[in-house]
Amino acid sequence: MTLLDLASRHADTDAPLITPLVERWSPRAYDPAAELTDDDVRTLLEAARWAPSANNVQPWRFIVARRGTESFTTIHDALMGFNQAWADSAAALIVNIAEVADEAGAPRPWAKYDLGQAVAHLSVQAQHDGLHTHQMGGFDAARLASEFGLADGLEVVSITAVGKVGDAAALPEPLREREVAPRSRKPLDELVIAAA
Repeated sequence: MTLLDLASRHADTDAPLITPLVERWSPRAYDPAAELTDDDVRTLLEAARWAPSANNVQPWRFIVARRGTESFTTIHDALMGFNQAWADSAAALIVNIAEVADEAGAPRPWAKYDLGQAVAHLSVQAQHDGLHTHQMGGFDAARLASEFGLADGLEVVSITAVGKVGDAAALPEPLREREVAPRSRKPLDELVIAAA
């Protein structure tokens, strides 16, 4: 797959959705020459900032590292091998952190949910802006917390790769095969337990 056939990655939805949701998918092939500007990063973070949160606590924090920086290398080195095989071409890696306890140590039970909302807002904004994101769970959270000196109560939950789509042919097998495989989702009747 090349940059010219992105339409083949569009979601085959059962109801009309806004364009960024139809076009959103999680590539592993990123353009290794594409860069994010300061404005790009600011816009993504602004979208995350305006996500809803319980009691408007906004319990999300981010570490944004652009390719070529020491922070990017630190994050990349903490990824599991499967993710390391492709994430080095992303324009940036964003560490998504939940503030799971307040300064007094009281738990914030909805923090991870709220962080997920913020990352979803960031992802939809990225798609709208012609960028793509890929969420990752394979990483060493303790290593990242130590490397970046995260305070107690802050928990690394996920990492987001951001950038422009590259050529799938540059990926090693079996990642190349997964990159071009047909997209699928469970049908709604498997996801909805009850609807009145």
